[in-house]
Amino acid sequence: MPMPVLAGFAAECEGETVFWQACHGVLTKIRRIDDEMLTLGAGGALHGTRWLLLTMLVLLHGALLFGVESPWARSLLLAHMGLFLIWQPLWRGEREVGPGALAFIALAAVGMAYWLNWWAVAFWLIGLFGLVGARVFSFRDRWTRRLYLAVVAYLLAVLLLWVVPHLFAAKFTIEIGRAMMNFVLPLLLVAMALLPGRKEQPEEARAVDFIYSLLLFMLLALVVLGSLAFMTLAKLDYPEALLRTLFLIGLVLLALGGLWNPRFSPSLMRRIGFGGLQAIFSRYLLSVGTPFESWLRQLAEAAQREPDAASYLRRAVALLGELPWLSGLSWQTADGAGQQGEFSRHDVRVQESGLRLTLYARHAPSPSILLHVYLLAQLIGYFYQAKQREQNLRDITRLQAVYETGSRLTHDLKNMLQSLHSLTAIAQSPEVRSQQLLQQQLPQLTHRIEQTLNKLRQPQMQNDSPQLALNAWWDGLRQRNSHQPIEWHAPDSRPDSEIPATLFDCVLDNLIDNALKKRQLEPAISIDVELQAAPLRLTVCDSGSSIPEQLVANLLHNVVVSENGLGIGLYQAARWAEQLGYRLTLVSNQPGRVCFELCRSS
Repeated sequence: MPMPVLAGFAAECEGETVFWQACHGVLTKIRRIDDEMLTLGAGGALHGTRWLLLTMLVLLHGALLFGVESPWARSLLLAHMGLFLIWQPLWRGEREVGPGALAFIALAAVGMAYWLNWWAVAFWLIGLFGLVGARVFSFRDRWTRRLYLAVVAYLLAVLLLWVVPHLFAAKFTIEIGRAMMNFVLPLLLVAMALLPGRKEQPEEARAVDFIYSLLLFMLLALVVLGSLAFMTLAKLDYPEALLRTLFLIGLVLLALGGLWNPRFSPSLMRRIGFGGLQAIFSRYLLSVGTPFESWLRQLAEAAQREPDAASYLRRAVALLGELPWLSGLSWQTADGAGQQGEFSRHDVRVQESGLRLTLYARHAPSPSILLHVYLLAQLIGYFYQAKQREQNLRDITRLQAVYETGSRLTHDLKNMLQSLHSLTAIAQSPEVRSQQLLQQQLPQLTHRIEQTLNKLRQPQMQNDSPQLALNAWWDGLRQRNSHQPIEWHAPDSRPDSEIPATLFDCVLDNLIDNALKKRQLEPAISIDVELQAAPLRLTVCDSGSSIPEQLVANLLHNVVVSENGLGIGLYQAARWAEQLGYRLTLVSNQPGRVCFELCRSS
């Protein structure tokens, strides 16, 4: 570790300048927290992060004061790089260093030892500036932010006032920079060491934004290279070239800031179709390496084409696997599981309701990629749930068709049994007319039994009903119920229009049956069946008591519980009538006049 080297270096240089006095004070404080600083445990590493950073800067400061030609500079920069590897937020400290990373570190160390020059130092400082500057606003504690802002200011001053003047051989600026390096910047290091701070949280210690780091790196590199360009082409001194470069970059940044989210003349911006660089950049980020809108369109088309949820999920996962930054994925649902592609150590697990997705990326995903992963997983999950609900609705519709058909068949069978009961009573009668009634009613009963058997063979929603002439149906209805105490009313001239006979039989049989049951409880009531031809209306009335108010609200709209049977039969009849374009309603519910009406829907 670098502690003995630092101690010997401080002992040798103590008393020469203010810098070495400040250096000795900082190293003394660092020595007291040596165990805490070099411990890689959960709390020690986080608490020693700022001291690692300050020690790095002290070593860098000493190396730059000696100059790149001094052997001391190479030794101090090697120690600086070692502390940088401990401090850096790019690689997690608990992970082992792989062969590739170890080779890169060794190559960088050898290159710095043998090919150290001011250009290498300049680009190292620019990279360090970008890495530190990108973390400034990731901290919640204001004193920690101020510490990192001071570090950024220190790196910028060292680069522009000491390293770059050595690159361009600006002697006057070098003398100014030497005074800064010997007196001002050491005091800044001491001030940074004395700033109050707190423990950094794990997410803060590892927070780094690659985009911000890259932008800061390019911006500072542009300042250095721009100064060089002005010095070479315009034959200017370094201070004037630096000022011109900073002025031009400031103008460009000001213009980009205005174009990022333009607030001046928004009507003009709308006319020329420019919504700002922010919108363009956001659309670019949302592409995730492929056109995002195209991927969504393919996902929606898959949801329309695939018949069930399982086949849709397989198609959606195949589309997701085509993204170039994914090496493989796996999924798991209540219905099964599957996998595709190759697994990697960079995995992202997402759960959306009953769907669990695990995505394996080729490289460590950035925050923007993670945002898109969650968005894509939510879209797939929503479509998957929609397909599941669609399948459930189909199953419910199929069961409902069987249920409604069975309910109607139950009432048909009940009505036929009642007709058989009536015919049995007629057959036992000694009257001569009874034989004639049997000959009329038995063929109709046989026809209705055949229709019921056909429905049993194919239990589905009966939206199609055989058509029959209104006059023939009315005559058959009267003959079928001629033995019942019912008053029949119809105009003398009736149009010979066709009606769905099965529906009308079901509705009228239910209404007449309910009225006859009511007559058993109230023997004095009368039952009237009236037919109106233009417009077509069929009304069944009785002179009994009214239906209770608590039943009226749900009658014909839902299943009701009652003692006299006004429940599921009327509900099913009303549903069937609505499907065929008719309407069954309770038009009167007064004591002495309770009427149901079947008519065409308006």
